[in-house]
Amino acid sequence: MTELKYDDKGLITVVVQDWITNEVLMVAWANEEAVSLMKSTGYTHFWSRSRQKLWKKGEESGHVQKIKCIQTDCDGDTLLVRVEQTGVACHTGNPSCFDEVIYGDKSQTMAIIPDLKRVIEDRRRNPREGSYTCQLFSDETRMCKKVIEEAGEFALAIKDKDEGEMAWELADLIYHSMVAIEKSGLPMEKVYAKLSERAR
Repeated sequence: MTELKYDDKGLITVVVQDWITNEVLMVAWANEEAVSLMKSTGYTHFWSRSRQKLWKKGEESGHVQKIKCIQTDCDGDTLLVRVEQTGVACHTGNPSCFDEVIYGDKSQTMAIIPDLKRVIEDRRRNPREGSYTCQLFSDETRMCKKVIEEAGEFALAIKDKDEGEMAWELADLIYHSMVAIEKSGLPMEKVYAKLSERAR
């Protein structure tokens, strides 16, 4: 196992990522004691450089992070911690501390997946009149038919070698599949476990 390397202040960088969506939630620092507490308790602990003290994420807000996996990089000087986040990660009330775009455009990145997931979850918890997502939730047969329909249309777009149509139809398929996943309550960790079996 790679030996962890702490800096001259005895700290190591910790990148915290959502275990389901891979969204980066926050970056913090940990000393050896915080790392030991993460392993022994299963929840994230950090070292506050401003307060010069150990702290458990969510100890006051209740927005704790249950650890699913801790990884290190090839140099052993950074940790990647995949967590199940309760509530939001950022003190501003945003799901992630990385909310502001200062260069470029995130619309063509996978950032849409966690954003869309949150919208779909919100429609289930807080139904809105006129919402297409809510209409699908209330009509399971229609919801299932849409998954089949969009899968077929995506396959035909592949056959036609129409890139624009493929993108459109795959976006439809992903959205309708995400609605079905939310409605059914299918735990994505079970899906990932099956994919991991196929990757061996």
